[in-house]
Amino acid sequence: MARHLSMSELENFPSLDWFDVAPSLAPEVRSSLERILETQNGNAISLEEACALAHAEGDELLGVLAAANLLRAELSGNLVTYVVNRNINFTNICFVGCKFCAFSRGPRESDTYFFEPERVGQKAVEAWQLGAREVCIQGGLPHDLPPFYYRDILRAVKKAVPGMHIHAFSPMEIVYGVELTGMKLGDYLSMLRDNGLDTLPGTAAEILDDEIRHILSANKLSTAQWIEVIRTAHLKGIRSTSTMMYGHTETPEHWVRQMYLLREIQNETGGFTEFVPLGFVHQNTLLFHQGLSRTGPTLAEHLKVHALARLLLAGSINNIQVSWVKLNRRLSQLCLHAGANDYGGTLMEENISREAGATAGQYTSPEDFQSLILEAGRIPAERNTTYTRINIKLPLDELTAEETLEPEFA
Repeated sequence: MARHLSMSELENFPSLDWFDVAPSLAPEVRSSLERILETQNGNAISLEEACALAHAEGDELLGVLAAANLLRAELSGNLVTYVVNRNINFTNICFVGCKFCAFSRGPRESDTYFFEPERVGQKAVEAWQLGAREVCIQGGLPHDLPPFYYRDILRAVKKAVPGMHIHAFSPMEIVYGVELTGMKLGDYLSMLRDNGLDTLPGTAAEILDDEIRHILSANKLSTAQWIEVIRTAHLKGIRSTSTMMYGHTETPEHWVRQMYLLREIQNETGGFTEFVPLGFVHQNTLLFHQGLSRTGPTLAEHLKVHALARLLLAGSINNIQVSWVKLNRRLSQLCLHAGANDYGGTLMEENISREAGATAGQYTSPEDFQSLILEAGRIPAERNTTYTRINIKLPLDELTAEETLEPEFA
């Protein structure tokens, strides 16, 4: 029987070095990890070997974490990036009924709200004045939404703040927009792009397995629809993030298959900017209260998923993001030692995770990010949405020549 790591062992794993851990690993685990490290490519091992890593416990799990941290250092250096942005959830009215969501409301509930496009534009102006250069715009799906509402949001934001990067609309919202307008998917995405859509959140993915998706939300778009939206967006020049929600009803095999699917899409399109593991926040969700899920991810699962992402996506998606809103301060820092190299966005107004029961807050200032990153022994750097502009947030005289070298981001 595999040995389960204690809380103290997991919290102290950053002090471990791969070359110290490797000799104690089972031969098959060590072989898999060494091939990934040697090639810096997650495609160096088979699906079966990847699933074995996903089930690693005890010393083998420590080996996975140490290998991921070493690979992170080789691929991304010691920088930890973040983006200054504002989250804008334009409505909480939604008919989809996802059981993992505590944010949505029915149209007759007392605390519903809905923003006209001009109000979203005003919030973008406020964000710009506070230093944000990106707005992340998503919301519920109400019945009778004006057919071109998403386009009109883009126009309102670009009119109010022409220089603002718009990161907006999940694949579920794109499918709904296509339904509302009757346009073809490619034409609809081109219209959004031409009216100001810069990048697409790769959310609404959860687990890309239709059996699991049916449990999570019977009305959500299918796996095939999610893939079609993402591939088409990439082909239209709209890059996106990629995500996975873990810690509910899925198994480690689902994690691995999803990462392999994302690799496949990335190898075709090159359109993903990063991968974002999203830990399930269970407290206020129907999924948990109906007894359909576990109580969110364990500490070991949080660390393992980030480490697997670094290892299995290496050579394909080399930016692994910590979703700080779903983690506490210490855990988010631990994930930086388990393969992650990005802290995501400041957000300013995060609501969806908070409604589900997350306690990390709605906003982390750039200064707070810098402190968290420095405490973790890494170098803070502000980036833009697509990782093409990176500004190190330390005086150059505090950095060694090696540290000032900027890594290549993919």
